[in-house]
Amino acid sequence: MTDLESLDSYLSSDDSPDDCMMLSDLDGFLHGVACSPVQIHADEWLPIALGGSPDDLPDWVLQSISLIYGSIIQGLTFDPPEVEPIFWQAQEGHVIAMDWCEGFMQAVSLRPKQWLRLTESGTGGQLITPMMVHLLDDNGNSVMGIPQEQLDQALEQAAEMIPESVVAIYRFW
Repeated sequence: MTDLESLDSYLSSDDSPDDCMMLSDLDGFLHGVACSPVQIHADEWLPIALGGSPDDLPDWVLQSISLIYGSIIQGLTFDPPEVEPIFWQAQEGHVIAMDWCEGFMQAVSLRPKQWLRLTESGTGGQLITPMMVHLLDDNGNSVMGIPQEQLDQALEQAAEMIPESVVAIYRFW
């Protein structure tokens, strides 16, 4: 069992590499790697996730990340599949999925040409939409052109759709 609180504390601490992902974007990134149309070896994605060489990290951190990745793969193969994204929770109670989605899309960017089969397909292209809804530009505007007054509701609805979208993307390949 992975101690997510300890991993989160480590990733947020001064002990971790400056460019390492935080827990939510790491989880999204690992889901994106797991859903990739082609296998991406850990030797490639681990330094991106960690912001440096895995050799510089404590063994328990690497083991925790491996356990999370393994549980994601396992959850996707269950019948029915189980996908439990690690989203942040705002003090007001609403879910914040933006970091998770940015991590997922960073994994997509590792193999953009291979993802085109999904994104340009008539039926599969919409599967990535819940993640895309959460991408904002530097001014806080939707990259999908969602009007600011509709953005909060769109983000909430999209976050609810992410688990089933991840399953559908995994099955698409």
